[in-house]
Amino acid sequence: MARADKTAAVAEIVEQFKDSTATVITEYRGLTVANLAELRRSLAGSATYAVAKNTLVKRAASEAGIEGLDELFAGPTAIAFVQGEPVDAAKAIKKFAKDHKALVIKGGYMDGRALSIAEVERIADLESREVLLAKMAGAMKANLSKAAGLFAAPASQMARLAAALQEKKPAEAAPAEATPAAEAPAAETETEAPAETAEAPAETTE
Repeated sequence: MARADKTAAVAEIVEQFKDSTATVITEYRGLTVANLAELRRSLAGSATYAVAKNTLVKRAASEAGIEGLDELFAGPTAIAFVQGEPVDAAKAIKKFAKDHKALVIKGGYMDGRALSIAEVERIADLESREVLLAKMAGAMKANLSKAAGLFAAPASQMARLAAALQEKKPAEAAPAEATPAAEAPAAETETEAPAETAEAPAETTE
């Protein structure tokens, strides 16, 4: 490859690194042209899959400020440059690697740091943004439906509740009024007893 061509190739890879939300580094040794085409189709809309020479990728990564990936650039290297959701791209690559053992995930890069193989696989196991949004929307809809049901309760139900409260108030007040009446005879008895005791000595004196 001529020097000018190498420079252009490096510049293109630099732009791909800068425009990506994440990258997944793979080794494609043993994959056929048809296999690579199938993988690219599975990544359509979420990532582009490019085969590149290690020397050029190393230079491009350095110029793009990408660190910690040099050891991954060995053997037949292909990189998935993710433009969409990293979860979607990681899922597609992991699934393809499961069906085609020749594809080997070597690591990746996201949020300013290198990713291990395990981290890439954990990302692949996460639920996609669409699924999470759908679950959140479902939960919100359920809560709104409950709230709407309460606000839409018939007025007759509110009237019955008000009537029940009004009936309950006299029932609670009645025992309170009955208590003084029950105590009144006891008070009168205590008042009359000393009077009878006082009259007894007067009769004895006569």
